[in-house]
Amino acid sequence: MNKTESKEWLYEINSEKSLFDFNFKEIWRYKDLLVLFVKRDIVTVYKQTVLGPLWFLIQPLFTSVIFTLVFNNVANIQTGTVPSFLFNLAGITAWTYFKECLTGTSNTFTKNASIFGKVYFPRVIMPMSITVSNLLKLGIQLSIFIGFYIYFVLSGSPVNPNANLVLFPAYVFIMGTTGLGLGMILSAMTTKYRDLTVLIGFGVQLLMYISAVPFPMGEILEKKPEYFWVFKYNPLAQIIEGFRYMTLDTGMFTWWGFFYALGFSLVVFFLGLGIFNRTEKSFVDTV
Repeated sequence: MNKTESKEWLYEINSEKSLFDFNFKEIWRYKDLLVLFVKRDIVTVYKQTVLGPLWFLIQPLFTSVIFTLVFNNVANIQTGTVPSFLFNLAGITAWTYFKECLTGTSNTFTKNASIFGKVYFPRVIMPMSITVSNLLKLGIQLSIFIGFYIYFVLSGSPVNPNANLVLFPAYVFIMGTTGLGLGMILSAMTTKYRDLTVLIGFGVQLLMYISAVPFPMGEILEKKPEYFWVFKYNPLAQIIEGFRYMTLDTGMFTWWGFFYALGFSLVVFFLGLGIFNRTEKSFVDTV
């Protein structure tokens, strides 16, 4: 073949791309790498621990017990006919998936700077792998929730799901997309402002309390109606309340709240993707 003839390249690595570029074809080409990152995220976290994957079960269980003792027994927050422990376990299960997606992706650039600086692959695969691996953790925690759910049903507690249970995949999508989008935004910011990594953990803890995780939104509306707007316009509170409503048939569900949370998750995801794509071009110079 003549050297002067043009060649058709199989792959082309180019820094010029749209801010909101989400190349599904390229991501699919690197699907094996995505699977490897997912395995790494799952295996390495608890590789040298005594209890291993049991921590996936212990953390929500202990948190639910503490919430039940503090908020329901001491603070006397009512959960209606639903057992307080099951009520708390439902909220914590949903919240944990969002929290893990957010905190896991928030240090993408700083944690993987050595890899990003040496090898090319679609950078968005890294935060995507964290979101996917957290799906497995969510599945494990859902299994313990279902186990206690069956126990309380057999014990005669008036708990039952409703028709909104068909929205379960949508709620998982909303939680994962919101956590991924916010995480990508924070990961870009932490490349310049390292002290944000300290604030993220503190901020997530505060965010949990204004997302109606340890108490129903109805309690706020009844006892502190002047602050109800904080929870009404918090998309995370709408997600948590909707999750409990479809599984326990208790709480305040509105289609407005559902589509509000869905719209917020999409806006945050595309905003985070744009910031992430812009930062990946120059983050090596600042990390």
